[in-house]
Amino acid sequence: MKKLKAFLILLFLSISFLTENNFAATYNYAGGDSVNVMVEASLFFEAYKIKQFEMFTIEKGFNVINNKPDFMPKYKIYKKIDKVIWAVHDDSSTTDKIKQVLADTALYLYDKAVKYDSANAGYYLVRKGYVLDKWKHAKPEDAIAAYEKGFALGQDIPSKVFYLDQLGTLYRNNMEDNPDYKMKALDVYLKLSDLEPENGRWPAIVASLAEDQEQLKEFMKKAWDADKQNPEKAWKYAKVCKRLGDYASEIEPLLFLTETKPEVINYWNELARAYQKNDQTDKAVSAYKRLISLQPNNRDSYFNLALLYKNMGQYSVARNYLKKAAKVSPGWDYPLYIEAGLYEQAARNCGFDFKDKLVYKLAQDTYRKVAAMGGEHAAAARDRVRALANSVPTKEDYFFRKKKNGDVIKIGGKCYGWINKSVTVSM
Repeated sequence: MKKLKAFLILLFLSISFLTENNFAATYNYAGGDSVNVMVEASLFFEAYKIKQFEMFTIEKGFNVINNKPDFMPKYKIYKKIDKVIWAVHDDSSTTDKIKQVLADTALYLYDKAVKYDSANAGYYLVRKGYVLDKWKHAKPEDAIAAYEKGFALGQDIPSKVFYLDQLGTLYRNNMEDNPDYKMKALDVYLKLSDLEPENGRWPAIVASLAEDQEQLKEFMKKAWDADKQNPEKAWKYAKVCKRLGDYASEIEPLLFLTETKPEVINYWNELARAYQKNDQTDKAVSAYKRLISLQPNNRDSYFNLALLYKNMGQYSVARNYLKKAAKVSPGWDYPLYIEAGLYEQAARNCGFDFKDKLVYKLAQDTYRKVAAMGGEHAAAARDRVRALANSVPTKEDYFFRKKKNGDVIKIGGKCYGWINKSVTVSM
């Protein structure tokens, strides 16, 4: 009697569902079986709605997709059947025998879903890999093949980190039988490190796979060489090179990346820095100028260009880029601090007569401005003010030249034509 009552309730709900969602009007089926498909669909969705996760619900779902495999995609029937299968499988009352039936049922579902719900094929394939591995205890290579095929589709996969770790674990557990799995495991856990940079587990696994960072670099280069048009592998190789301070090797993958995706700011940043670290100044300058064209409001590109020109002794050009950096980022004290250093360096390179002392004073006055800004470099600027106390003009220097407080003296001399500034006498 209870079963009959439950059936009548479910039938009533089915009719309500059909009426409310108007399946017949939405989807025009031909043939005498159309009512059966609609009734089975109604029974399935109502059971799913009330969380009646049992074999009955799975059966109704399969009655739908076996008769109409492309059944109304917006209702996501394949994912819903999958959810019910997993719920029944994980239920503590489900016997081992039924679990094996459910494993086979899930694999059948995934094969069908890949064809008829192709937008989510990657998801079904990684689920297939999991079922083959954990439920069926199939050969590792079979589960791995399903995982690899799923991830290769490049689709958005829910719980991607979990399934990547499952694949990585399979690789790690079977490295002795297949040496290529070590490289593949490294690739997986480097990818996981990118996805979850705060998770220390992934770098720890990477470290355990490679004997040292040099070997890791060799692995990454080998992986990229085997798939030379793969930007992701090029980027990973570049990052390992950077970590080891091998800037010469880092340049090759970064060049590939900037040519492949010339609009990506980070690739140009890394290439410019690698050139700079590798003392390829002209190429570093070109890379930073490219960055400025891509991102005109990035203060760091102007500032780094200024440092390059400073190191080349082109103080006027360096100061020009420092001013641009300061303009982009008002209140940033570092450009002015470096500008003061330009004056100090110019004086040190020239001599130590009165005109040189005036340039030291200009440097000291500029450091004072930095200190007054109260920024990050204020303390260092105050230290430089004190350090230059014995390099600026003395009272005697001013007296013998008949200069008094408040007089303005224009800076000149063969070393200082680029400065075009004046200092005010203060004693």
